[in-house]
Amino acid sequence: MIGVFDSGVGGLTVLRAIRQRLPHEPTIYLGDTARVPYGTKSPEVVIRYSRNNASLLLRQGVQMLVVACNTASAHALEVLRAELPVPVFGVVEPGVEAAVRARPGGRIGVIGTAGTIASGAYQRAIEARTGTPPTVARACPLFVPLAEEGWTEGPIAEAIAERYLGDLRGKLDVLILGCTHYPLLRSVIQEVVGPNTLLVDSGASVAEVLAAEATEAKGATDRPPTHRLLVTDVPARFEEVVTRFLGERPERVEQVDLEPSLW
Repeated sequence: MIGVFDSGVGGLTVLRAIRQRLPHEPTIYLGDTARVPYGTKSPEVVIRYSRNNASLLLRQGVQMLVVACNTASAHALEVLRAELPVPVFGVVEPGVEAAVRARPGGRIGVIGTAGTIASGAYQRAIEARTGTPPTVARACPLFVPLAEEGWTEGPIAEAIAERYLGDLRGKLDVLILGCTHYPLLRSVIQEVVGPNTLLVDSGASVAEVLAAEATEAKGATDRPPTHRLLVTDVPARFEEVVTRFLGERPERVEQVDLEPSLW
């Protein structure tokens, strides 16, 4: 069983990619919707919250864990890898690896939330992999509310995307979508940066990494796999937003409390 956690619902785009790539694997998703966003929290708090999330998912029997939150990947990934008895995957490294592999020697850009860009996680990973920093690393914070409101196309989305990215048209070989919300705005982003810029979705990249690690046949049965969706709060319009990110209406949402981590 694959466990996935995020500070909210954005990680559902990662979960969606995992389900599509590994259709026989059971999954469990935890969205810490009561404490979102993580991007405004200190690294110490993000690590504590991440431990809480991981502890709950381990008690559910997960065999692999995906940190679908970019902020948690930046601050807590190495801590969780050192402390947990299961493989732990983040969203930063797979996205960077996919970008470099797709366009070797190309001009790489990354966009994300202000917290993710300020953490420098993508910039460090790109420089470690290529020897040079990214051509551009830019925060596009308004993309998050646009995705959650469902305003992913039309004049408002187009105007905001143009304001953020218009100066990059034709200047990048690859652009990493460094926020789990951003794949919902893929079309409008592509229109602004131009058709020759490859967009890399970290969620899809994570799914490919998991596929290489998992033995899908091991989980294959005549029965469909179970998928659970856990959240720490159910805010207004939650089902509508979840449906938009997951691509289907959830059958059931379980609300849980996070206890202190076990280590």
